[in-house]
Amino acid sequence: MSRDQLSTALLCAVLVAVGALAWALTLRGAPVVDASALATLPREIDGWRSEDLPIDSVVENALRADFNLQRAYRSSEGGVVWLYLGYYGTGRGGRPEHTPRGCYTGAGWGIPESRVVRADPQGELAMNEYVVERDRERRLVLFWYRSHRRTGMLGGIDQNLDRLAGRLLEGRADGALIRLSTPLRSGETEAARSRLLSFALSLDPLIGERWPTEGPAEETAGAGASLHVAEAAQLLGGGLVDAGAGRGGRAALVAGDPAHGVGRGQAARHLAHHVRRHR
Repeated sequence: MSRDQLSTALLCAVLVAVGALAWALTLRGAPVVDASALATLPREIDGWRSEDLPIDSVVENALRADFNLQRAYRSSEGGVVWLYLGYYGTGRGGRPEHTPRGCYTGAGWGIPESRVVRADPQGELAMNEYVVERDRERRLVLFWYRSHRRTGMLGGIDQNLDRLAGRLLEGRADGALIRLSTPLRSGETEAARSRLLSFALSLDPLIGERWPTEGPAEETAGAGASLHVAEAAQLLGGGLVDAGAGRGGRAALVAGDPAHGVGRGQAARHLAHHVRRHR
């Protein structure tokens, strides 16, 4: 049997197994989410004191999150770090339908620069970094995704595999988007980056300590199984575009997404490695 035939056979076997397990998970019903602990995030972090920023009801409805938090953290020297945290339970797919790239460009911001950075070279907290600009205003933006299992996910295949492994092994696939931003003035890129990276290192474990709980719901059979199977097929069949597009969301992959160029055989190997890693 050739290597391509072996990869195809492995893919088919995984898809059959995923389909059966997805149906079984759907019979459990969507878990009941309690995200209230996230509201207790400290109002002061490393000397930065915060104020809550209201989210417009139209925007909140479009985000479709189980929990939203938006704050401005200010230092005694006058600096500011804006925080947005959106949590999505398993029933909402564990991630937003709209990526930061789509949100910024949709609001008229340009993104002249983007890259991936790490808060700690030895740590797992990787983040997407954007420089965004509109009119004469520029901001530096860091954002990443986390789940109850992992943090520092960039979006795309790493997040998809984490969600799939979470469903198969633990019956939950919830997640959150965390975004930090700060004003960016000429010649101050390194200072702004250092400010956000330091804040992110302090913030991320605080979120993990307050991670929402998901309780069992009444068992129901429904059409959700077809969605789970479709998502699994999309993940492993080469359709690595954000699954949110299939639910009316915006199809968008984050800049620097490692999903680009990954074929079916490689995706199957990624999944097998991911499941073994988190057993």
